[in-house]
Amino acid sequence: METAALKMERISKHFPGVKALDQVSIEVKKGEILALLGENGAGKSTLMKVLAGVHQPDSGEIYVNGKKVVIDGPRASQELGISIIYQEFNLIPHLSVAENIFLGREPRKIKGVIDWKTLDQQAAAIMNRVGLKHLSPKALIRDLTIPEQQLVEIAKAISYASQILIMDEPTAVLNGEDASHLLEIMLDLKQQGMSIIFITHRLEEVEQIADRIAVLRDGTYIGSAKIGDVSREQMVSMMVGRDITDLYPTRNQKIGKPVLRVENLSLKNRLHDINLTVHEGEILGIGGLMGSGSGVLAKALFGLYPHLQGKIMIGEKSRITSPRDAIDAGIALVTDDRKGEGLVLMMSVFENLLLPSYRRISSMGTLLEKSKQTGIVEKWISDLKIKVHDPAVAVGTLSGGNQQKVVLGKWLQMNPRVLILNEPTRGIDVGAKAEIYQLMKSLTEEGIAIIMISSEMPELLGMSHRILVMHEGRVTGEMPIEEATQEKIFLYATGGVRK
Repeated sequence: METAALKMERISKHFPGVKALDQVSIEVKKGEILALLGENGAGKSTLMKVLAGVHQPDSGEIYVNGKKVVIDGPRASQELGISIIYQEFNLIPHLSVAENIFLGREPRKIKGVIDWKTLDQQAAAIMNRVGLKHLSPKALIRDLTIPEQQLVEIAKAISYASQILIMDEPTAVLNGEDASHLLEIMLDLKQQGMSIIFITHRLEEVEQIADRIAVLRDGTYIGSAKIGDVSREQMVSMMVGRDITDLYPTRNQKIGKPVLRVENLSLKNRLHDINLTVHEGEILGIGGLMGSGSGVLAKALFGLYPHLQGKIMIGEKSRITSPRDAIDAGIALVTDDRKGEGLVLMMSVFENLLLPSYRRISSMGTLLEKSKQTGIVEKWISDLKIKVHDPAVAVGTLSGGNQQKVVLGKWLQMNPRVLILNEPTRGIDVGAKAEIYQLMKSLTEEGIAIIMISSEMPELLGMSHRILVMHEGRVTGEMPIEEATQEKIFLYATGGVRK
């Protein structure tokens, strides 16, 4: 019987007030892709951080190539041939690709001076393995696209002669074409004998490249199965402990009057003559490939660009030139970058939920008494089912899905008329997605207009009343949901048809 590349047996880990892992066991074979599945907060990232030496387990054993090992820090993990690629890149923008790949391990000449020629040659050889032949090893990280930076992270991991590669949501920030390219690279690495642990919420990717799945739920091991032996519905049931037969709720049918109108909106070199209308109770979906301008449009509608041309009209407010104008007019923005722009990670859940509301919940310059603030926070934790044992904990300690709910809660407290959701379910599990979709429906039933920007075709088709498509800062197509298809959206998104 072949020795497993990795075995983690009966791993447990506690944090204050939380049992993150409870007797979890998984196994990865040599040259195998194991998809590690589970809802946000299931314990996946904690388990991988134990393997990477970031956390020390309270109990349990780890075996690498059949040998029991102790991983007491990240360096020990690397020396065992284990590399982890996190969702947030760990690259230095002003250094070159080669410098980032071999940072702290640069080849040196006799007198300790870096051997730049050898450094670039070694980097180029590894870059070729991950599909970066077109890039110079001297290229600066800050000049690279997000997909290219992702591949540099993989190249860096390979440079340690790793045999076990952990990838945490590697396609979360990639569009369809770039995600497909990354999956192909993962299959190539598997053919080279590498064992890969693949954390993702995209089950279609699991079906494409994984050999097996292992499922965690609430810090416990639920089970494992070969891909050919388990359906997508069964995977979901294992992850959430219940069947989610209708991921997308029926659409609200009570569409009201126009609430937001945009006329001839332009921003130099970024947006070109944008026109759109969104109605009370309607979800206007906006699609497009990376770089389409949809994210710029979201920020423009929220008043983040002062030099706009054209009009943004909501009610009596016809000119929005700042986020304060937008908030006062009833516009709320849930950004696609919840960690960088949506939350203050070091602040508590309590403080984040109240942040945009402090102007409104103060009276005569004095904040509401603490008990009323607490009531507001408890309402949103309850209504949005935010999993947190104490609102005083830092929001950065929450899972991605729960962080997203905190962002939603802080803006819903403002009673918006228009809610802009930029990638509302990026990087969150299917159970949290279903909850957010149901919440979106409830908001539309209350008459709130929603602009939903999404790179996920099923989400656009499943939730929108109308779909508008952008390409290079322009609207290239618009269609009611009854006429929308993936083929039409993609054609518009690539600029194949002009409106």
